[in-house]
Amino acid sequence: MSAHHRNAAGLSAGAPLSGDRPAASSAAVSSKPPVRLADRLWKCLVWGGMAFFLLNVLLLIATVGVNSIATRWFGTPLPQGFTLHWYAQAWRDFQLSSVLWVTFEVVGAVVVLSIVLGVPAAYALARAQFPGKRIAMLVFLLPLMVPPVTYGIPMATAMYRFGLAGTLPGVILANLVPALPFVILVMTPFIEQIDPNLESAARIFGANTLRYFRYVLLPLLVPGMLAAGLLVLVRTIGMFELTFFTAGPDTQTLVVALYYAVFSTGVRAPQSIDAMAMIYMAITLAWVLVALQFVSPTQLVSRVKEQR
Repeated sequence: MSAHHRNAAGLSAGAPLSGDRPAASSAAVSSKPPVRLADRLWKCLVWGGMAFFLLNVLLLIATVGVNSIATRWFGTPLPQGFTLHWYAQAWRDFQLSSVLWVTFEVVGAVVVLSIVLGVPAAYALARAQFPGKRIAMLVFLLPLMVPPVTYGIPMATAMYRFGLAGTLPGVILANLVPALPFVILVMTPFIEQIDPNLESAARIFGANTLRYFRYVLLPLLVPGMLAAGLLVLVRTIGMFELTFFTAGPDTQTLVVALYYAVFSTGVRAPQSIDAMAMIYMAITLAWVLVALQFVSPTQLVSRVKEQR
């Protein structure tokens, strides 16, 4: 058989002709499943619901903000005038200087104590292996899983019996109950990611426990401690239930003082209450923005420790 006939036979029995390739590619493209109309409607519904929710939140905040600087706003699309007088009146009438100082004392003490007590507990849970470790972890995390009202009322009753309620140490202790487990929850997976062989290497080079903690472990723990402290700070500023149950007239934090300003007896200008709400929101938002500079919410997911 000649070479010409062999090539012709190979073409007929082997690869398809070049003219058939566009048809095959077009068939592959046409085989992709089309986007169903139900999927498009579902996406539009989800995104539309989220946009509607965010729009309502923004409008509520804008209404409070505009009313806090309005001279008079009744029956008109926009206020008749603007003034910052209500902020000065709120600062004076609600004694915000003392309230902010109490808030600073409570938040600062809770952050420091939760870090000092929570980091060693997290280190023990991350490194030690003992029977009942899961049960101990569950007991530590119960204040985070149970609503604060559930254990807040019995705790406040016990504090009133022992004379701690209404005092600054009592408010700090009440806010420390959920803050300490929160630090343990954040720091335990963070410590698990630190190589245990670093301690063995430090021991080989003659470092005792104090030197190992100061020069090896502490620099590695600082980012996690900073993140946990900032998150506890933001959480404590907004903690209402436990502070409300245990605070007295002179130990109210900003969120409790705002509640009393809204629902207490007496005639108060709504603009001054809105001004107080804007001050509270501005302080909380500032700390949230600071916290997000150091920690990402996705970093709080606990990793599963590999079985060795």
